[in-house]
Amino acid sequence: MTGRFRLSLVLALTIATAAAAAPALAATATVPGASQVTITGDSFVIDDPHHQAVFTGNVVAKNADITLTSDKVVAFYGTGGASSIKTFEATGHVRIVTKDQTATGTRAVYDPKTSLLTLTGDVLVSSKAGQVKSTKLVVDVRRKTSVFTGGKSGGRVTGVFSSQ
Repeated sequence: MTGRFRLSLVLALTIATAAAAAPALAATATVPGASQVTITGDSFVIDDPHHQAVFTGNVVAKNADITLTSDKVVAFYGTGGASSIKTFEATGHVRIVTKDQTATGTRAVYDPKTSLLTLTGDVLVSSKAGQVKSTKLVVDVRRKTSVFTGGKSGGRVTGVFSSQ
């Protein structure tokens, strides 16, 4: 799965771009750019004193290449405003879908500074070639690597692959 797990970069750009435009948006945001990004939710709150932009309730972030759904997405930004995203976090029934793969978990966190996307909580990545189950998945966007781990309590990583 290493190298084929390109959804992290698109996901990061989707959420970071949507969050960067957050102060000017309501419960639905459409962000023009290299690829149009739309993020919707039942509620959208800007908490400027705490440097947070929060979408809650049936959140869907979508562009041409990826769809992320979750219960909640929080973008944490710096003192430079919403254009200085420090990290974002999607929680609750996280599902990331690309043309070739689907990844699910309970929490996804992206750190633009390190270019690391971490998906935790009953992680399952599925494609035509098979599936991998683990406790945690860390994708390094810069290096294009994916590391699945089983957890501290004796959990194991399980891969089931089929020839095509």
